[in-house]
Amino acid sequence: MLSIIFGLLSALSWGAGDFTGGLAARKVGAYRSVFYAEVIGVVFLFLVLAFVNEPIPDRRAQIFALLAGALGTIGLMLLYHSMTLGLMSVAAPVSALLAAVLPVLVGIFTEGIPGIPTLIGFGFALFAVWMVSQSEGGVKDILSHLSDLKLPLLAGIGFGFYFVLMHQAARDGGAVWHMVFSRTGGMALIVTYLLVTRSSWKIEPSSLPIISLNGILDLGGNFFFILAGQAGRLDVASVLSSLFPGATVILAWIFLKERLSRNQWVGVFCALIAIVLLTL
Repeated sequence: MLSIIFGLLSALSWGAGDFTGGLAARKVGAYRSVFYAEVIGVVFLFLVLAFVNEPIPDRRAQIFALLAGALGTIGLMLLYHSMTLGLMSVAAPVSALLAAVLPVLVGIFTEGIPGIPTLIGFGFALFAVWMVSQSEGGVKDILSHLSDLKLPLLAGIGFGFYFVLMHQAARDGGAVWHMVFSRTGGMALIVTYLLVTRSSWKIEPSSLPIISLNGILDLGGNFFFILAGQAGRLDVASVLSSLFPGATVILAWIFLKERLSRNQWVGVFCALIAIVLLTL
């Protein structure tokens, strides 16, 4: 049951993080907002370590966490790039689906096939991720852009490997140091990208509050995902955490008054069914 609770908290935190991240990206650009959110996140983590007596993980866990952070950041950058090409309705559901499917396959091979209610719950959860990411004509948009799925698929692979590798990194306990190494891997990748592309590092100071909130919420998603994986199966933790688009659209509905489409309401309903089935 703890795995279910932590997985849902991860989805809520990541969904809220995506919501605030979208607002931050409008102010300073996608890559700069991600970079500064990660910097703020690392600073916050070291402040936490000053009060938490958590041992530094071994070399194996450090490498897994660094790779997880780098691959997760690659996925994020590919996702943002595909969205700049006008493929938002394609990128969001495809990348989120693959991010959930990959850990499910790994979990089945490493931890065995789960029970029938759990498998049915996976089905409802994956369908929920697909539907909640859609506009009213989103599925038609996806079918009309089948040839453009390369970037969203690669983004989803990056996110999926993040789930798998972070689960491996933190399987022996601990969380804060693992997130530090994960952030370090992601920051190194973004710094390399900004240097190679000679992009501007400058941001408006007025954007720091929303970027800071984005960084803290993203850390929360990572923290609760790690706890969910430690308390239960990798596949259950990953599928529940992948429901984060639902939290994003609900927040946009509440705070930005964005109208939810029929497809999105169906997705929210299916997510609730999936949660019930995964608790059986």
